[in-house]
Amino acid sequence: MIDLAGKRAFVTGGSRGIGRATAVLLARAGVKVAVGYRTRKPATESHITAAVRGDLGTATGANKAVAEALRALGGKLDILVINHGVWPPDDVPVAKLTDEQWESTRRANLDAVIYVCRAAIPSMTEGGSIVLVASTAGQRGEAFHADYAATKGAVISITKSLAVELAPKITVNCVAPGWVDTEMSAKPYAGGGKAAIERTIPLQRVASAEDVAGPIVFLCSSLARHITGEILNVNGGSVLCG
Repeated sequence: MIDLAGKRAFVTGGSRGIGRATAVLLARAGVKVAVGYRTRKPATESHITAAVRGDLGTATGANKAVAEALRALGGKLDILVINHGVWPPDDVPVAKLTDEQWESTRRANLDAVIYVCRAAIPSMTEGGSIVLVASTAGQRGEAFHADYAATKGAVISITKSLAVELAPKITVNCVAPGWVDTEMSAKPYAGGGKAAIERTIPLQRVASAEDVAGPIVFLCSSLARHITGEILNVNGGSVLCG
């Protein structure tokens, strides 16, 4: 039902997890996809038109990565999915949060969003779509992970700000996952942790990367053409926001 044939997309954090799953689904819908990565180069796969390496947490790195993606895609973007980010797995109270961790998390999760948007928006087509990936932590907070929660809360605010700023030409929405079965959460899932977490989720399971990718692709499609500024929760019912 979702046909995005001829569209061009840049997906950050596209070498694994939610980003890779999103790139695969977009390609299946007919999209020409460039993916961004920082450390792990994606395998050569049919769904990838170009793989772009860069540190998006710096203005120079983001500008370079977006420019390279645009060259591979013919100079224009129809879809921008900003998915990359970090979640430091160790519990750290704010009183012991180091400057280094705060800066690292902020650069990866927040600065990079602004830098990529700033670089990409001038090349987006009318009728285009931007989807940012936040988290349930940005809605309810997360004790001992305040750096992560704060940056994801800011991503939600950026979504709402950009939605008004770029209307009516471009829609801007956000997907807020809960627990997802990706490498980033390997530490809390170990030793029976995943089963314990799943008992707290009404749908009784952690989401797969594909469970999050599907809603992202929906928001990029014409089925969502009258949706902008929204936060789509993909958390199995663990956080119910009106």
